[in-house]
Amino acid sequence: MLQEKYSNELPKEDYAEPQCLLNMNRGQENAPARRVPMGRIIEKLDEYLGKDDWGAAERHLDYWLADALSGGDKTGALAIQGERMGLFRKRGREKEALETVRAALALLAETGMEESLTGATSLVNIATVFKTFDKAADALPYFERAQSIYEKHLDKPDNRLGGLYNNMALVLTDLGRFKEARTYYEKALEVMKHIPHGELEMAVTYLNLADLEAAEKGQEEAEEAIQNLLDQGRAMLDTPSLPRDGYYAYVLRTCVPTFRFYGRFMDGDELEAISQEIYRNA
Repeated sequence: MLQEKYSNELPKEDYAEPQCLLNMNRGQENAPARRVPMGRIIEKLDEYLGKDDWGAAERHLDYWLADALSGGDKTGALAIQGERMGLFRKRGREKEALETVRAALALLAETGMEESLTGATSLVNIATVFKTFDKAADALPYFERAQSIYEKHLDKPDNRLGGLYNNMALVLTDLGRFKEARTYYEKALEVMKHIPHGELEMAVTYLNLADLEAAEKGQEEAEEAIQNLLDQGRAMLDTPSLPRDGYYAYVLRTCVPTFRFYGRFMDGDELEAISQEIYRNA
């Protein structure tokens, strides 16, 4: 049973939901779905990630995915699969990430949510997995489908749209479509400068633009532009108003390799030290 499987791994309050002793729907074939508490699931997930505890985060998501599926909550299962995609992608676990992509696509078809905002977010997650594992040509159609939905339904500015533009630009860079990529990076910056604490995403975009300059012109020829973009990215990361939380630490850590790659070892060491300190104190 689920409770037996996880009771020795997670605190009971992390997985046990109150159940009515007279639940007349239990076991009925056509019973309504028993919804999982997505707000609490994400809150607890953020807590684990803020502590850099990836193992607990994975067990947490696995438990709630099984609960959502057993309770018939396909919408909840789809949302959880999106979080699992992100987790496997960030850990470089290609096999598990692609298996989760297939499961999410099946859930999208079953729920008929392909054209919804929730569906678009799932498409972004799927495309990002493909991009991470060097499948840019596979990723782009999913990003384009998500773009059409987001631009139709979202009021600008919205951080989902900014993230989408940034990710599309990454794929276009991989495909050698540099002019289009630059346009999408500019669109991402325009969105994120209007979002509270959008400086973190802007920093990532500036670093991505540095990579674009190197890919298009060659690192030596683009050196001055690269360093200017790295300066702008570092300035965004140092914004005093940004919460120094687990997400901040995660973004710093993802930026470290880029600074070091372009010879900014002091920046890389400083950012790594800050992220470690945040995780230690979480």
